Amino acid sequence: MKKTIKLISALVIVLSVSAFTIASTNIDEGYKIGDVAEDFSLKNIDGKMVSLANYKDAKGFIVIFTCNTCPYAVMYEDRIIALNNKYASKGYPVIAIMPNNTVKKPGDNFDAMKQRAKEKGFTFPYLIDEAQSVYPKFGATKTPHVFILQKGDGLNIVEYIGAIDDNYKDASAVNTKYVEDAVDAMLNGEEVSPTETKAIGCSIKA
Repeated sequence: MKKTIKLISALVIVLSVSAFTIASTNIDEGYKIGDVAEDFSLKNIDGKMVSLANYKDAKGFIVIFTCNTCPYAVMYEDRIIALNNKYASKGYPVIAIMPNNTVKKPGDNFDAMKQRAKEKGFTFPYLIDEAQSVYPKFGATKTPHVFILQKGDGLNIVEYIGAIDDNYKDASAVNTKYVEDAVDAMLNGEEVSPTETKAIGCSIKA
């Protein structure tokens, strides 16, 4: 009888752990290609709240999770500015979001974000995911991590996820500009290819 009880207890524990593991792997996996991205409302460096719905005339968005303190993100800042300069007027503005826990990364706090944006002359919103509630929905894991959205029938459809290009070290040595190729394809009514690449950067600090 005791052996039976121990066996049942052991099975309950195993099943509980298995259920937890399955649940954990299914939580916050983030968007996949073709998913509808939920809108959000986050504070911009000017203190105003920004949502995708604010951009009535946009055809889509280049959403980039980035920060001040990651060397990879810093190396991409000029390229992010260039993306907004090239595509905002064509209907695809950059929306930059800082996802890090600012207690762990004080160099990414709101005042530091404002200072960095001023120094670099950011021409796009630089939003703080203060509650860290937006980046898990997207499934962002790195800074920088890009999600390109296409507007259609009032929805924001995920069309590309991944890196900005194939060379974080040297902009002049880039062979494939993933984000530019994706947005150009959408502007021309063509299929995006590739739809996913591996984001290279620092892990987001929760």
